[in-house]
Amino acid sequence: MSIIQKILLRIPTPLRYTVMLQGLGFLKIPLIFAIRPNIIRLDDKQCVLKIAFRRRVKNHLNSIYFGALAIAAECAGGIAVMKEIMDSGEKVSLVFSHFEAKFLKRVEGDAYFTCNNIPELKEFVNKVVVSGEREELPFEVVATCPDKFGDEPVALFSVTVSLKRH
Repeated sequence: MSIIQKILLRIPTPLRYTVMLQGLGFLKIPLIFAIRPNIIRLDDKQCVLKIAFRRRVKNHLNSIYFGALAIAAECAGGIAVMKEIMDSGEKVSLVFSHFEAKFLKRVEGDAYFTCNNIPELKEFVNKVVVSGEREELPFEVVATCPDKFGDEPVALFSVTVSLKRH
């Protein structure tokens, strides 16, 4: 194990993956960098991602723009899949093949995106690594705005991830 790997393992998981996600945004996907997502929790059961309510993500109605909500929903599941791919040690390509959203309320505060499908995503990555074939799996993401609505969902997302081992 290299010195860099040893250092990375000492950084708490949410911070480590926040830095990785924002680095990916800075280097490859500027829209991710623009919304500055933060990983609040990432473990074997759940991924929780937060985007702060600030000028950069607002629309003309003073709520979070639906594009920023969609990016965050994709990232909430995507970072969990990326973690599982990295843990597998295999080279696996990741793309999103389907996206559905249902917006229930205007988001006028910090937004939290929760993906509870982590066990299924982990099993899915293992299946792709073994089969070598392109596979797809839908997962759900729930957005909440605790400052305004507590645990009540403000948006629901269904995202399908498509993976293939190189």
